[in-house]
Amino acid sequence: MKKRLLLLWSVSVLLAKENPVALQYRGVSVHLEQNKTMIVERIQARECLDIAIVPENIFGKSKTEPSEKCIRTVFTTVGTVQPMQIDPAIKTVGEIELLSFLKKKENSPFQYILVDSRQEIWYQKLTIPSAVNIPYNEIQYDSDFPEEHQRLLKLLNIQKTKNAYDFSKAKHILVFCNGAWCEQSPRAIRLLVDLGYPKAKILWYRGGLQDWLSMGFKGVQP
Repeated sequence: MKKRLLLLWSVSVLLAKENPVALQYRGVSVHLEQNKTMIVERIQARECLDIAIVPENIFGKSKTEPSEKCIRTVFTTVGTVQPMQIDPAIKTVGEIELLSFLKKKENSPFQYILVDSRQEIWYQKLTIPSAVNIPYNEIQYDSDFPEEHQRLLKLLNIQKTKNAYDFSKAKHILVFCNGAWCEQSPRAIRLLVDLGYPKAKILWYRGGLQDWLSMGFKGVQP
């Protein structure tokens, strides 16, 4: 009982101060395709709140196994672990910053965009709510597929003159892929920088979809 009261008190304090951490409890409303909306929030089953935060429960080998609702199983030995920073001028963010970004995006959709940089087959399976798919391998101009490049310019609000790109009205972007072991988002960011995209307008969610789900946030199928 004391734990629940303490949790409720903590949440109320966070809400009162408009702390970004409170967004996980208050939720952020986002628009999806076909005029649908969704509240993005952290889902915590009630029975999970009563589990003692001790090594045996959190990392396994507990005599009393927690409810399956409280456990997230993920692969951790695939891919190549990425560094914490891609570039000193590009900020790496976590879930709280992503929620704040979603709120800004909903208020100013022509200035912000959440980018899933994975190939389309991954995106169609599951993604973060309201993310737009811009595969890393479709960023570089390809004369065989010029329509892909035109789509990129339109989505990111990049103006193209005869000899150069104009990024003065380009959107602020937050880029992610599968997880901290995924190379697709770092590749996408490097290709965008090579194109001339302002580093100050790029954020990187290193944890990607894997961290998002493991923290109790929902994914969606486009």
